[in-house]
Amino acid sequence: MPHTISDGDRLFERAFEALDIAPSDFDHAAHVRLAYIYLCQHAPDEANARMKRALLAFVDHLGVGRSKFHETITHAWILAVRHFMDLTPHSTSADAFLAANPRLLDTKIMFRHYSVERLFSQTAREAYVPPDLAPIPVHG
Repeated sequence: MPHTISDGDRLFERAFEALDIAPSDFDHAAHVRLAYIYLCQHAPDEANARMKRALLAFVDHLGVGRSKFHETITHAWILAVRHFMDLTPHSTSADAFLAANPRLLDTKIMFRHYSVERLFSQTAREAYVPPDLAPIPVHG
């Protein structure tokens, strides 16, 4: 059985894309949930593009400035979620997927792959840069 999304996930996706989510409700787990939802429906490159568009629309809506968006972090989390999806036989929702993969809730997991200097560089903010400590595994 492939990875699928629940009705609740569909509602969450629609609400986020309609900019009907409070900033306080869009925490790290919600970011990972949205990445999972997009990856269930699209190839990784398209999921990344959709995630970027949705996040940029959200920061525009909030008026916090596009400098809040981080290209490398967004792309790296898409890769990480895809990696864990490849390791997990199946999930019927984002909640089930996250319950099976609680390591994805660790906001510091990217520091296993990126040095602080590289991840928080201006270059990494503006364009995807690959990890400098360890690659994010890619399956397929």
